[in-house]
Amino acid sequence: MDRVTAPSPVTPVPPADLPGTLGALRAAGHAYRTVKQELRDNLLARMRTGADRFPGIVGYDDTVLPEVERALLAGHDMVLLGERGQGKTRLIRSLVGLLDEWTPVIAGSVLNEHPLHPLTPGSRALVAEAGDDLPVAWLHRSMRYGEKLATPDTSVGDLIGDVDPIRIAQGRTLGDPETIHFGLVPRTNRGIFAVNELPDLAERIQVALLNVLEERDIQVRGYQLRLPLDLFLVASANPEDYTNRGRIITPLKDRFGAEVRTHYPVDLDLELALVRQEADLVAEVPEHVLEVLARFARAVRESPSVDPRSGVSARFAIAAAETVAAAALRRAGLLAAAEGAVARVGDAVSVTSTLRGKVEFESGEEGREVEILGHLLRTATAETFRTRLAGLDLSGFTALVEEGAVIETGELVGSAELLRQVGTVPGLAKALDRLGLSDAPTPEQAAAGVEFVLEGLHLTRRLGKDVTDRGRTRYGGRA
Repeated sequence: MDRVTAPSPVTPVPPADLPGTLGALRAAGHAYRTVKQELRDNLLARMRTGADRFPGIVGYDDTVLPEVERALLAGHDMVLLGERGQGKTRLIRSLVGLLDEWTPVIAGSVLNEHPLHPLTPGSRALVAEAGDDLPVAWLHRSMRYGEKLATPDTSVGDLIGDVDPIRIAQGRTLGDPETIHFGLVPRTNRGIFAVNELPDLAERIQVALLNVLEERDIQVRGYQLRLPLDLFLVASANPEDYTNRGRIITPLKDRFGAEVRTHYPVDLDLELALVRQEADLVAEVPEHVLEVLARFARAVRESPSVDPRSGVSARFAIAAAETVAAAALRRAGLLAAAEGAVARVGDAVSVTSTLRGKVEFESGEEGREVEILGHLLRTATAETFRTRLAGLDLSGFTALVEEGAVIETGELVGSAELLRQVGTVPGLAKALDRLGLSDAPTPEQAAAGVEFVLEGLHLTRRLGKDVTDRGRTRYGGRA
């Protein structure tokens, strides 16, 4: 799912023992395979060895990935259909790993033509003239991936190609195929080409892809030029009942061999695994805080106040974890804390305002966005409290406030100050153990556990709570 990483722009250096001429390539027994044959063979090889077939893809093992694998084995171009933040682009880019690590190309070929399968008249003439002495270059799989984000201003020339006026000015005739400047699709020949947000592509531009998908060739401004392209075409799109910016034209949908529906993580464990994998945390975020944020993201996604057609991206929970970690680091910096920064459940309050722009609410909820998110965050905190500390005797905490004592915490309350107010509480060690903080916790970790217990007791109506003018939270008796 969504925190995507593009293939590295650094061109890898091919091994020195690879054949350097067409004759050496033939002598080595190299056989030409299409891109789809490569994908099929390498996928089967990984299946047989048990190797990870789609590294970094979380939550799709039993649903989406089997459909993707069937499409690859069948040699079908495919479109991934799903709401935003479901990892469609990440999944598409992971397909590059199923290509051969190195593949031979005619040195200098713009279209990455295979020495045993030249396409253009110029390359065919070059192969006939040079014979076995034809120079062979090697292309790494990371360079065999092309991607275009569909925008309304995308032209046929961008995707397919157009006449190059500079070459015309150099004296070549309009009938010369060498005057064509090829677009992104033919330049990805013998690779994988992806179109993100395909419905955003103007319908007249989508027509230009019809021949690519079915006849596997391209036409440029009426040229009698037939280039049988060898590529795997994959697209991503939001469901058509959501996007009103455009649609995938019916003839184009018909030419995709497979339509695969993606989804958000189906359970809490997968949501947590995704956050752990993708979040770049600048401070320690305890497991119980991560669980609160994962439950919060799922609650927002399921809320009737949120537009279900737009979805709530997996990036929401990831950004929430990073925001909470940043709040902990800010506290450590302002208080000049000697201990490492550790996030607390109170730090999650800032998420409701900073991340509300990631959520599309129903039209009737205008002005109540922060209120709705705050309620859902409290609900997620209470559920996590009940799950992790159910059945535990926490009367030691309630006893602290029975005589009117008040425990004050907040964003700028240090761990030492919070722990001093609590002192030695019966049941604290067991609570920290349930929260995974029992192995010699630091003061910051212990403070994170204490604040979670206090907030959970308040949400289950065993402690009172109010917020001071200085932004500090005070826990006291229920009265």
